[in-house]
Amino acid sequence: MKPMKTLESLKRKLESAEDLQSVVKTMKSLAAVSIRQYEEAVTSLEEYNNAIDLGFEILMKNQTGFMPHLRTESGSSLGAIVFGSEQGMCGQFNEQIAEFASKKIKILQQDPDKRFILTLGPRVSPLLEDEGLSVQENFSFPGSVEEITWSVQQLLLRIEAWRFEKNIERVTIFYNKKKSGSSYKPYMWSILPLDQDWLNQLREKEWKTNQIPFFSMKWDVLLAHLVRQYFFLHLFRAFAESLASENASRLAAMQAAEKNIEEKLGTIRVQYNQQRQSSITSELLDIVSGFEALKKQ
Repeated sequence: MKPMKTLESLKRKLESAEDLQSVVKTMKSLAAVSIRQYEEAVTSLEEYNNAIDLGFEILMKNQTGFMPHLRTESGSSLGAIVFGSEQGMCGQFNEQIAEFASKKIKILQQDPDKRFILTLGPRVSPLLEDEGLSVQENFSFPGSVEEITWSVQQLLLRIEAWRFEKNIERVTIFYNKKKSGSSYKPYMWSILPLDQDWLNQLREKEWKTNQIPFFSMKWDVLLAHLVRQYFFLHLFRAFAESLASENASRLAAMQAAEKNIEEKLGTIRVQYNQQRQSSITSELLDIVSGFEALKKQ
């Protein structure tokens, strides 16, 4: 009976591994589809980005007022937004961005009392705290492209609250940016203050035609609208890039898991077939022995 029990145990292991293999394949497919979805969302922002750049270019060529979004002081408070993940099984995705962000934040603002950190997704917060950073807030991460707009709006409200309630003049975002295939790298973008070099380049840039567009809206009002669109664009892009990177990392993790499962399945199948053959041989020997005993009688 002992070989039969072993055979049944191996059969259960084989069935469990096959079920797990099916789940991993499903997750691989979902990750691949999601990557494409978020990459398309990033691509769709190109024309939007060009329109905003043109708006700033026109504005800078007609600059008549003071730009408060360029104001910053040495040692001023820092608002840091770190993009993590809502779900697990995505390899070293959270660990990499947490390590990168913690190093940069400590350089940008050495005074812990002047750091305000907000994380997106619950899995990156404890990793930052392990690095000695205090996380004040955590927001949930969107689960689809359609939910990104709402999440960006909530984040913009928080940035406004930082500026007016805590007098935060510097806001920097940290997220993983997809490269090629299943690879990605940590990335940092300062959304406040606005990049002065970039604005100067726009001011000096030659217009494509002889007629430079004009605007009837007040200069400072137009600036405020453009800045809001600028923030929205870069936060939306950060969400989409981060989600694409998360799924790329998950795809790589599932590919590695699938390979391990296939190797494990191969080993179990060999053991199962050997045990099954041994069981059959044992039963045949018992039959032969019984026949011989009856024949002697």
